[in-house]
Amino acid sequence: MARELRWLLLLRGLRLWAPTRAPAPAAVPRGRRRSPLPPWGSIIEPRSLVSLPGGAPQIRFLPSRARGADDARSRAFGSAPPGRPRPAGRPARCPWRTTVQLESCRKLATASAPVRRTYSTQAAETAEEPLHSIISSTETVQGATSKHEFQAETKKLLDIVARSLYSEKEVFIRELISNSSDALEKLRHQLVRDGQALPELEIHLQTDSAKGTITIQDTGIGMTQEELVSNLGTIARSGSKAFLEALQSQAEASSKIIGQFGVGFYSAFMVADKVEVFSRSAAPGSPGYQWLSDGSGVFEVAEATGVRPGTKILIHLKSDCREFASEARVRDVITKYSNFVSFPLYLNGRRVNTLQAIWTMESKDVDPLQHEEFYRYIAQAHDRPRYTLHYRTDAPLNIRSIFYVPEMKPSMFDVSRELGSSVALYSRKVLIQTKATDILPKWLRFVRGVVDSEDIPLNLSRELLQESALIRKLRDVLQQRLVKFFADQSKKDPEKYTKFFEDYGLFMREGIVTTADQQVKEDIARLLRYESSALPAGELTSLVDYGSRMQPGTRNIYYLCAPNRHLAEHSPYYEAMKQKNMEVLFCYEQFDELTLLHLREFDKKKLISVETDIVVDHYKEEKFEDTAPADERLSEKEAEDLMAWMRNALGSRVTNVKVTLRLDTHPAMITVLEMGAARHFLRMQQLAKTQEERAQILQPTLEVNPRHKLIKKLNQMKDQDPELAQLLVDQIYENAMITAGLVDDPRPMVGRLTQLLTRALEKH
Repeated sequence: MARELRWLLLLRGLRLWAPTRAPAPAAVPRGRRRSPLPPWGSIIEPRSLVSLPGGAPQIRFLPSRARGADDARSRAFGSAPPGRPRPAGRPARCPWRTTVQLESCRKLATASAPVRRTYSTQAAETAEEPLHSIISSTETVQGATSKHEFQAETKKLLDIVARSLYSEKEVFIRELISNSSDALEKLRHQLVRDGQALPELEIHLQTDSAKGTITIQDTGIGMTQEELVSNLGTIARSGSKAFLEALQSQAEASSKIIGQFGVGFYSAFMVADKVEVFSRSAAPGSPGYQWLSDGSGVFEVAEATGVRPGTKILIHLKSDCREFASEARVRDVITKYSNFVSFPLYLNGRRVNTLQAIWTMESKDVDPLQHEEFYRYIAQAHDRPRYTLHYRTDAPLNIRSIFYVPEMKPSMFDVSRELGSSVALYSRKVLIQTKATDILPKWLRFVRGVVDSEDIPLNLSRELLQESALIRKLRDVLQQRLVKFFADQSKKDPEKYTKFFEDYGLFMREGIVTTADQQVKEDIARLLRYESSALPAGELTSLVDYGSRMQPGTRNIYYLCAPNRHLAEHSPYYEAMKQKNMEVLFCYEQFDELTLLHLREFDKKKLISVETDIVVDHYKEEKFEDTAPADERLSEKEAEDLMAWMRNALGSRVTNVKVTLRLDTHPAMITVLEMGAARHFLRMQQLAKTQEERAQILQPTLEVNPRHKLIKKLNQMKDQDPELAQLLVDQIYENAMITAGLVDDPRPMVGRLTQLLTRALEKH
């Protein structure tokens, strides 16, 4: 009953979570493939409803687990390289998402009419497709075998490549696939240039766990005998690099070539006892050849028959590397490094690279659904992107990138600086680093996405970036573009941006604190948002908007840090500032004060704390006239005597006690030069536990309002009841220190408060 109710609700367009374990469905007649039920935690979405002929609904589902690298076939954009015809005799592969139908509509789902297409990153789970493989043992060596020796330097380099160059053995698969992709691209370029038809441009891998071998074969340009000897017999001689040099004027073709260093092929010797290469040039009438070596310094070349055009590499694995004869292990490596290779990639007859590198496409050609599902793949997440930036440029650097901001609010673990980058680095669609720490500054670690650049300087193993001016330039360009993007979004949809700043504002504050360049600080500061004394509660403003409202001749931006607006508006410092009729920004977050201290100025305007402004403008105190009647304030003589008494009563806890006319409703306030810096220093250093130790560091001044009833009463009590007066002045001082945020633990004053309450009630 519950099951049928759930389906009924789904038909009404509600979004529900599928049960932990779906009940076993009824048996399906032999020969009919059962549509799978949604897995645990799948989100079933109203937009997933499509229609079959006759009005029978179907439901597409999105797994709530991240679409990670453990199952490449569950994701697909489904596309073939331009100009590649569909293989004759094989059904076209469907790049669209599979659908899961309602139990009550299973019979209708077997109808032959097609379902409406929708783009998706998920591979089609339709009827099992026939296996497609070109790998077969048809090669036979004939004629004489010629032996060649590597040079002495080459032997040493081969040993370095096989033992030390790469950090992970699995990257040999990436290197060999990249070589095959280059061979296919060279053939494609040659045939297009000559106006010839394109053959099947494919890469095939085959594993054999029984024999302990892995084979990779392409239908690319192949090699002649001379090329086998020169390209495979000389380490660090890159045929792809030579090809690129010949194509300097043809950027489109050269941008698709991956290899540069000429060492990738030799990574196979990390895992191989013996490597066999069968290659045949694509030129008509070319013979095939075998290249054979165990990596000991000698290789053999012989003519062979039964060799297909292209190159086939047969690797006999070492006993401790037999894991790479496992289909699952190889699939994981392919999915990790080579999921976006431009040409079809098959493993044991099944297509593996079903994802399309959408960051290489024009932004107008990628719809929001594709972005949503690619985000879930690349970010290993189940939410949607809040913001999407598809950024492509060729100057000053070649950059193809996509950035996403998660919809979900960052957790405590996401905030940690130890988390590192969440942007994957690719070079010509081949993964270099899953978390590229040098591509974006650390404060942008909340951004997910992909960066692909042909200009990235890589080390020899293509696993690490070489720190250089080019990398710093790339980092600066991407940071500027992201900051500009967020600024544009704040104008486009202020309400949405306000929620974004509420969730991710901490990262922007971190960017200002950790960045050395003042111009970059100010660029990031354009993204900050605060409440203002000139605006209603809850309405945020930027530093740019504050500047537009400044009075002519004003060069300072004033701010006040407080836990909330009520405390800010009732602060003695804001009360003192109101006499200057200046707008004040209210900063509520813990790190706002530190952020603005590091920022220092914005658009040639100084950022000044209200508390600091009071200290700096002490000389203006004389200009304030006390307009209160004489009976409502202390006389000048009484004020001088009271100040002297209070200095003596407070002792070393204060540097000075003075009269102020800035206050109205508050009896006193503490002023310290650079109050914000002092607060941060005490908080971070965990120093100065006693009041005297704090006073030595802060050198505070207690400013007293002579018109306040409490101060006037204190003036009377110092002579009439010195003990009570001492309790009172101590409490006035503590209250001012708490208001200034200079007391972390107010519990020591509880005893004094109890005494004051007791004395206050003695007369009753």
